[in-house]
Amino acid sequence: MKRKEREVGSMANQALHSRGLWADAWHRFKKNKVAVAGMVFVLILVVISIATLVIDWVTAGEIYNNYVTKTNLPMKLAGPSLEHIFGCDEYGRDILFRLLWGTRYSLFIGIVSILIALVGGGFLGAIAGFYGGKVDNVIMRVMDVFLSIPSMVMAIAIVTALGNSIFNLLLSIAVPQIPRLARIVRASVMSVRDREFVEAARAVGADDGLIIFKYIIPNALAPIIVQASLTVGSAILSIAGLSFLGIGVEPPAPEWGSILNAARTYMRDAWHISVIPGLMIMITVLSLNLAGDGLRDALDPKMKN
Repeated sequence: MKRKEREVGSMANQALHSRGLWADAWHRFKKNKVAVAGMVFVLILVVISIATLVIDWVTAGEIYNNYVTKTNLPMKLAGPSLEHIFGCDEYGRDILFRLLWGTRYSLFIGIVSILIALVGGGFLGAIAGFYGGKVDNVIMRVMDVFLSIPSMVMAIAIVTALGNSIFNLLLSIAVPQIPRLARIVRASVMSVRDREFVEAARAVGADDGLIIFKYIIPNALAPIIVQASLTVGSAILSIAGLSFLGIGVEPPAPEWGSILNAARTYMRDAWHISVIPGLMIMITVLSLNLAGDGLRDALDPKMKN
């Protein structure tokens, strides 16, 4: 009996080790129900964002114009009801439709801005970590200068200097995140640059660019992916904060922060127009953080069973 149990245990261990890194990480990620719930909620928001784009394309913007931006003053500040599940805002516009259509603004700007930061920070971090020495010192000291400036202050300065547009808003969110991601990439690259497979690539004459992007970066992706997933939540909060201050996405576009900005005047008279968008932002950021924490645990080699 004991022999059979040992054989079963041995087979289980072999199956575990036979899986690749990502398959093994996914296997462990699925065990974290809270992280899976956060990931599912984020995926639902992504589907909603894509669906609203398709609906606008199919209907030529009819639903957007009639339900999202069109005013209906007789329904001003109407509370939640069967007709308007989340109620109406100060112009009589349905809050549910505005939240659904606003998803694509917050998610798109949040994800794209972090991708921009990941490209910039990843390039600088990879160069600094691979070459070290003076190159590393110069790049990291410049990153330290940027890190000394609070993210929101830098974002406000960029938007104020360049003007209020979606592209400038993307830059204002991306630039403050570049130093943080550069440090993560640098540390990851330094942890694998002296491995045997890198030395083998050098021995066969591979150039530095090929070694960095084909051998080092793919083997240093785990902490980078985790940090990027966690940073998207911070980016969405920054977008909402800028819109709340009136320098983000301009009305009547239904971005969540701009909805909150418009609602603050009526908080005492109509609680729903500020509480519901605020809960939407909170739940989205919480879901992203839960999913990021789950990814961190799943990709951490110390967490392997």
